[in-house]
Amino acid sequence: MNLSRNWLSDFVDVSDIGNKEYSDRLTITGSKVEGFEVLGEDIENVVVAKVTAMEKHPDSDHLWICKLDAGDKGSDIQIVTGAQNVFVGALVPAALPVAKLPGDITIKAGKLRGVESFGMLCSMGELKLTAHECPGKEENGILILDEDCADKLGTDIRDVLMLNDTCVEFEITSNRPDCLSVIGLARETAVSFDRELKLSTPVVKGCGDGDKIENYLSVGISAPDLCYRYAARVVKNVKIAPSPLWMRMRLRASGVRPINNIVDITNYVMLEYGQPMHAFDYTQLEDAQIDVRRAADGESFKSLDDIDHTLDSSMLVIADSKKACALAGVMGGANSEITENTATVVFESACFNGASVRVTAKKNGMRTESSARFEKGLDPENCMGGLLRACELVQMLGAGDVVDGTIDVYPVKPTAPTLPLEVEKINHLLGTNISRDEMIQYLLLKLDSFCLFTIIADNVRMIG
Repeated sequence: MNLSRNWLSDFVDVSDIGNKEYSDRLTITGSKVEGFEVLGEDIENVVVAKVTAMEKHPDSDHLWICKLDAGDKGSDIQIVTGAQNVFVGALVPAALPVAKLPGDITIKAGKLRGVESFGMLCSMGELKLTAHECPGKEENGILILDEDCADKLGTDIRDVLMLNDTCVEFEITSNRPDCLSVIGLARETAVSFDRELKLSTPVVKGCGDGDKIENYLSVGISAPDLCYRYAARVVKNVKIAPSPLWMRMRLRASGVRPINNIVDITNYVMLEYGQPMHAFDYTQLEDAQIDVRRAADGESFKSLDDIDHTLDSSMLVIADSKKACALAGVMGGANSEITENTATVVFESACFNGASVRVTAKKNGMRTESSARFEKGLDPENCMGGLLRACELVQMLGAGDVVDGTIDVYPVKPTAPTLPLEVEKINHLLGTNISRDEMIQYLLLKLDSFCLFTIIADNVRMIG
């Protein structure tokens, strides 16, 4: 699990704790840190600048002599470039001497065919970015920044593009699936440093137009032994677009490639809540129905990565009335993927049998972030929180209108187990001298992402 410290700060403030101290403390308290990477540390002295003038190089048919305004870094900086997409008024990343770029590259002042050049204009590749983080930008030219950077001349490009972050890599053991989430690790952090944990309940506003989910969809579970819960909501008037920069960069720091706002929302919720989700193009669901069933022996399925699979009855699929649309807990199907033409979306938040997901993923050679979480055993009580968070993000991003109502098929709600809180036995096992009241406080704060502890006399009751 890769944890963005910027993302972590939404839930617990440890900004005064250095990366090594943070990593050491979390390792000591049971969440082993493999290492950390300070993102953007290999970029130095690259700032936002505006091209104020251009002229052809006198001794070249492809070089341009540019004048740049970089705010307090200089208002008449001369840089020679061979890029052909630069224009007067363009806002660009300018590496000013002495600058450093990824790949251990140092930029100094020099001459290009006899003309002095005091730096270099940067492409997205030179900043170690891709078209996924910079959608709509030219990959083979200079990175042209958005107009909202006009008042940021001279500002460090790492701040403008949100590259300043630290990624902490955790080794999460199979018994702690709750820690495969930002919120789960925030709880561990809050306990480890005795800090306040800030959580909020997602808020979703209705459309108010009288439209209801029952007008769109029906859901059934034909294999309740493999699917413990299936919840769904519908979003209409969807506007497919790139996600905002803050979301793209948090996904990037977590090792997930940004795609578009709807797909990114499902990945964002999976990382934040530990609840894998999926989004279907509603128009591709035959007869507007979903059935969670076992696959038929020999049934064909093409996954989102355009690979054909032959299924068998040991595998669980999400199907419409005619075809399998997803391998449950593993990957969606190409026949219902989100495209630029998608106008209505079905969000799925479900809980599947972990062993079934693991077998399906292994047989098909397609282990994913989703299957890695499900196979460790998730709790069905987490489904609704993840679904509400996805809908809240849709409204925050202006990505569509959330239709009123939720479909929640929950065949058998588990009974909460009760465990004895044996203070003396716990202290003897751990070699500690912790009071009962302290233990209760630790339990109340260190909530699993899918469990709620209730203290009853000398018992601990886990709800969910």
